[in-house]
Amino acid sequence: MSVAEDDKKVDSKGENCLEDDRPAAPDQFNPAYESSRWEIYAYYAYYIGNNGLTLFNFAPTAFQNLLSQAAGESEILFFAGRNRTINSIVLLSNGISFAIQVVLFLIIGSYAVASGMYIVGLIAYQTTLTFWTAAFPGLARNTAQLRAKAEEYNEGVISRDQYDTADMLARSRIANVAFYVQSCGEIVILAIIVGILHGINVEASEANNNWGLSVLIAFATGVWLLLSIPWFVLEKRRPGQPIPPNMNM
Repeated sequence: MSVAEDDKKVDSKGENCLEDDRPAAPDQFNPAYESSRWEIYAYYAYYIGNNGLTLFNFAPTAFQNLLSQAAGESEILFFAGRNRTINSIVLLSNGISFAIQVVLFLIIGSYAVASGMYIVGLIAYQTTLTFWTAAFPGLARNTAQLRAKAEEYNEGVISRDQYDTADMLARSRIANVAFYVQSCGEIVILAIIVGILHGINVEASEANNNWGLSVLIAFATGVWLLLSIPWFVLEKRRPGQPIPPNMNM
């Protein structure tokens, strides 16, 4: 039995039918969408910048720092209609930000004061991370190796399981390399940050500490913007799988 015949299934009426249509994805058969080496490098660089140090680490630290200074020894502040502890305000802000993210993603699909800025920051970081994660399947399936596998599958040379295995390995390779490169890059960024903290002497006073956090957020954001530029320049906007009938997502 050939691979193509092996891929056939028997339906409830006893008739043979293909497991699915041959083409795996429309962009895999257009040379214009093939992933270049520099595009993949730009993808890795973007993740180095989008490491979470700004909106996910330093911003929450600065937020709690400002709350502590405003509350003083009581550690109680009026927020959202009642007096709350600092921890309660932070947790409530986190909950609000995630609730807004859910609403945004449900409404727009895949596009998507100190307390207010903190919530916006969390939403912004999670949104950028979501789009970064969503980009890598298209990047993986358009590598030269996987495009060759798609041609083999389309011609019936390999089975769907063999194609899916190759697709899984291509995705895993890009994802794992991205995490490795991001970790190495973040170590360099953190080393520079330690130098900035010593240069500002954040332990000297409360004002120095506040200024130090602001400088760290500005520095990490600048690194993020700089490293993200190549991705926005080199990214190829690839068509995805067609939306099934009677569905909108």
